[in-house]
Amino acid sequence: MSGLLPAWLTAQLSSLASAFDFAAPWILLALPLPLLAARLLPAEPEGGSGALLVPGTLVGTARSGADLAARGRRRAALVWTLWVALVVALSGPRLVMPAAALPASGREIMIAMDLSGSMERRDFALDGETVNRLTAVKRVGTDFIRRRAGDRIGLVIFADQAYVAAAPSFDTAAVARALDEATIGISGRSTGIGDGLGLALRRLDPKDPGTSADGAATPPAKAVILLSDGANNAGQTAPKDVAALAKELGIKIYTIALGPRDMADADGEQDVVDTETLRDMAQASGGEAFRVRTTEDLVRVADAIDRLEGGRALAPPLPLRRDLWPWPAALALAAAAVLLATRRGV
Repeated sequence: MSGLLPAWLTAQLSSLASAFDFAAPWILLALPLPLLAARLLPAEPEGGSGALLVPGTLVGTARSGADLAARGRRRAALVWTLWVALVVALSGPRLVMPAAALPASGREIMIAMDLSGSMERRDFALDGETVNRLTAVKRVGTDFIRRRAGDRIGLVIFADQAYVAAAPSFDTAAVARALDEATIGISGRSTGIGDGLGLALRRLDPKDPGTSADGAATPPAKAVILLSDGANNAGQTAPKDVAALAKELGIKIYTIALGPRDMADADGEQDVVDTETLRDMAQASGGEAFRVRTTEDLVRVADAIDRLEGGRALAPPLPLRRDLWPWPAALALAAAAVLLATRRGV
């Protein structure tokens, strides 16, 4: 054990030295200033009365030359302690604490989700139970959003009208919570696909240069994930026109057609998904279209989009520093207090 102790101690000291630095190390150059001043500055001019002024209290309390010398050494030690501690405190000593690297990407994603009345239909299965479409989308969607740590994600809800449920943010937990709290009927019961997509494009500001994982300014990859279980029957804009605008802006659209029946084979059934229009929108923007009939399909689509919009990497970790300057500052204050007390006691 005794043979291992020096190696262990050396390793600890090396680790501490590598984690220790100063915010302003150049201030340490001031440490020898008192010695330089004593050597280089001229002495006080001789002359005057030539009288030696000695405080009466010093004469009364000093019992010998040795006592005076001891008092002088203690005072000099306190003065130097005050000076060194003050300079060290001003230089900003600190410890660099280890920090885990965080995932980062150059991607911005807006999720545009249909919240029309047809999302209440109970034709999906979840954990062995029949649930409505919105419940299945919430389960899979919140999991997808939480997996996208490092992306800037937002959420748009659309029905009769479209509104931003969560502004684009790196706080994926907050965006997932906004999706989980979505309620059918809050923005109507019709399906305004064009307005929902248009609002999502507006929040993906094409003028924003964004930043890459290394901090350099670079155009981020922007995409919209649009999920609908119906056909456009509300709003002021045509979905295909908005998709053409997305192409001009360089924003890809991933469309998800949700529901067991398509408009092409509806046989007069109402509120079925317009798969053809959603597919044309995705193709017009350079994205991809997906067809979802079951919860398992929805999970596979989420995984597929996660792979298509991959590229997340560990960004260089930001160093976390713990300031140590209060300790030498406290020592300097204590030395100053002792000096003041001894001076008053002389």
